[in-house]
Amino acid sequence: MTIRHHLTDALLMAYSAGQLPEAFSLVAATHISLCDECRARLSAFDAVGGTLIEDCDPAAMDEDSLTATLARLTGAPARPRQVDRPARGLFPAPLRDYVGGDLAAVKWRPVGLGVRQAILPTAPGGVARLLYIPAGQAVPDHGHRGTELTLVLQGAFRDESDRFGPGDLEVADQGVEHTPVAEADADCICLAATDAPLRFNSLLPRLAQPFLRM
Repeated sequence: MTIRHHLTDALLMAYSAGQLPEAFSLVAATHISLCDECRARLSAFDAVGGTLIEDCDPAAMDEDSLTATLARLTGAPARPRQVDRPARGLFPAPLRDYVGGDLAAVKWRPVGLGVRQAILPTAPGGVARLLYIPAGQAVPDHGHRGTELTLVLQGAFRDESDRFGPGDLEVADQGVEHTPVAEADADCICLAATDAPLRFNSLLPRLAQPFLRM
């Protein structure tokens, strides 16, 4: 697998610091499990963060600080584990844990034009979904009110910026308008996360948007 599109430094630093929404952390962990380059860069950021903590001066704390911290940890979602993909199956381990299995365990719902999605349970702050796009099919043209991360798991798609194949990650922000089209030789399966609704340019997708949580 040759990966050409990676996590940005800003996203990797936020992931290392535990500051990403759970949906974005899931996409990041899944990409990192596939990508040697991003895994090495993450290790460097983790090392820098550890050094900074060691150099910090001690701060006075309230007597109940430990109890309050443990209570928050108990209720907080864990950062998805960084585990390599097994020899069999499509989904890397971080994603497989959320789905409860591999591709056969996904409960798809139709979106239209043969496109299907499955929304994964994550904490507030973002929405994570699996997308199934039939070979040759286009996703309606749209812009973004926030950030969208799209990780290709199978097949490939093209848009106005480039081609994205297995393991590639597209980072789209408010300046991106595009029409992703799955390549003709294979159905495309992606893991995507958004922190704000998409901005569709056509009427029908806009009408369906509240029901599809896109």
